[in-house]
Amino acid sequence: MMENKREHRRVRPFILRLVMLALFSPALDLANGVGANELSGFIEGQARLFANSATHLGQADQTVSLAAQPEYFHEWETGSSFTFVPFYRLDRADSKRTHFDVRELTFLYLHDDFELRLGVRKEFWGVTEVLHLVNIINQVDFIEDIDFEDFLGQPMANLSIARDWGTLDLFYLPFFRERTFPGRSGRLRGSRVVDTGRAVFESSRGKWHPDWTVRYSHTLGGWDLGIYHFNGTGREPTLLPGKNDNGNPVLIPFYEQINQTGVDVSYVTGSWLWKLEALQRFGQGKRFVAWTGGFEYTFTGIMETAMDLGVLAEWMYDERGKKAFTPFDNDIAYGLRLTFNDVDSTDLLFGWVQDVRNSARFLFLEASRRFSDHWKASLEIRTFFSQPADDTFFSLRNDDLMQLELAYFF
Repeated sequence: MMENKREHRRVRPFILRLVMLALFSPALDLANGVGANELSGFIEGQARLFANSATHLGQADQTVSLAAQPEYFHEWETGSSFTFVPFYRLDRADSKRTHFDVRELTFLYLHDDFELRLGVRKEFWGVTEVLHLVNIINQVDFIEDIDFEDFLGQPMANLSIARDWGTLDLFYLPFFRERTFPGRSGRLRGSRVVDTGRAVFESSRGKWHPDWTVRYSHTLGGWDLGIYHFNGTGREPTLLPGKNDNGNPVLIPFYEQINQTGVDVSYVTGSWLWKLEALQRFGQGKRFVAWTGGFEYTFTGIMETAMDLGVLAEWMYDERGKKAFTPFDNDIAYGLRLTFNDVDSTDLLFGWVQDVRNSARFLFLEASRRFSDHWKASLEIRTFFSQPADDTFFSLRNDDLMQLELAYFF
């Protein structure tokens, strides 16, 4: 225990010095007339409309929220750079969804032989459409959405070495981010609230257990390959039944130590795009494997227009079955992607997911369009059909959703 405390004393000052250096170095260079500075980002208004009355008391049938994500970028003449991206959302219905996060606070040191990134950042891996299976670096920001596409910023040191034979990335992750979950008044949640304040860890170091990842990636012809190994605190918690201070049933997140090996592969040939993500995990119960893969075929210039139509299909499988945290333990997804290729970047994605074992279905529609150089409107619709009582989506059976967003980019 004393060794753990001494390690924490060493790590925290190091991170503090890193943050202070990253914050003040650009300001000093700006004063000296060195480098370039850019400020961009967006402000967004969001409305959520639910077709059915809420399942649980205290939940609203509609809500609105505001979000802002500015981005400051500074680049030196050497090519090294600094990026700062904070994020804040204010939600009217769910106090848990009102939250602040630093998505990125990164200093990039650029050298002829390598790249070194220090600070907080996001690292995305994966090639499939519906389920991003191999992502392991960043924690899911689950109160933003349930599609596993929003992530919290992760403190890290990343050394990247690029050669003719491929790219080797080494990651040191000194601090763990817990997954966010909707509160008692939030929609799109299970029958029991997840009490994040009672989270427990397998490691005695808790959030300060150091995690390590090594990844190799390479592009060869139409092939893109990535393979990695991760050792540390699993991002996907096991949810254990418990009670809060008032004696009400809750779920308690338990974060285990895992070893995970993952691979992502894509292959482009003509109008076909083939893709696969797979992983093997030790340490969270029995060893298991999971994969998701499929194809997308694109019809270009349909009906003698500039529009492209993509047809996609993916199979998602997890050996854990109904014990898996993901609802897609044995499901097949189909989709149509319509890209208008116009100046307003109009696109539309319609899809449905069918459970192989039962009649459960999940349909979704995503559409977006820009208006001028600054405005963008987005529409998202999700609906659930025939969910049996033992299905993960059963608790969302009344949460059919239409979500509208209007964002101003600057």
